Amino acid sequence: MDTLLAVNIGEQWCLGSGLCIGQAPQFESPGTLISTLLPNVYVAAGILLFLLLIFGGFSIIMGAGQNDPKKVGQGQKAATAAVTGFLVVFASYWILQIISYLTGIEELKNIFQVK
Repeated sequence: MDTLLAVNIGEQWCLGSGLCIGQAPQFESPGTLISTLLPNVYVAAGILLFLLLIFGGFSIIMGAGQNDPKKVGQGQKAATAAVTGFLVVFASYWILQIISYLTGIEELKNIFQVK
């Protein structure tokens, strides 16, 4: 069992100056990498929601003002997709919170704490 048909991502992904992710102290395991990235994903999802709602609302207003049902429909689709996507992200946050509470995994509990 000396060789496995797998790639050690920590040795393959280097940060430029010869320091690979596996050698970085803050990325000792995939869980810590995910714990570092996940809060940023939630912030990006909130910003994207805001921008898509503005775009959708602007398209609805412009389409109604020009009496163009295509623009109104496009705006409604953008707003609906934004709200649906945000609900998925919001649900994933609460699912992670419930899993961390039920299992007691410390890394999941510490995801949203500012360090």
